[in-house]
Amino acid sequence: MDARVRRVVEECMEASNAATMKFPEIVGRLIEAGVEHYRADLFRGEIAYYLPDGSSHVVPSAACSVKAAEAFSASGVEKAVRASQAGEIDFKRFCIEIAAAGCIGYLVSFAGRRVVYYGRTAETHVELFPSAR
Repeated sequence: MDARVRRVVEECMEASNAATMKFPEIVGRLIEAGVEHYRADLFRGEIAYYLPDGSSHVVPSAACSVKAAEAFSASGVEKAVRASQAGEIDFKRFCIEIAAAGCIGYLVSFAGRRVVYYGRTAETHVELFPSAR
């Protein structure tokens, strides 16, 4: 991953943590930079960004460094997603709420226009991007 794309990824992560940019804006910037997908790991408190050629860049995320509940609640994840989409919560609060719902990580696929949230036992909840519904 070249320095320009790394810079975009890091700026987007900083904006997420500081609540200065909304998810649709971040998606647009990442797609424009060539990012194909990214994976958030709540255990490790990091997000890995991937390009189609397989190159990647991992960025620490203090917002995502939270302990997840043992049991997975798809409805709890969905509730946090809706609150985020409505602008009621910022990224840090979003991470806290999905972790409370037992989410340990999620995968955002720009090509698939979806996010897959998963728990400790590989239970999942899939959200399509709003314009893909």
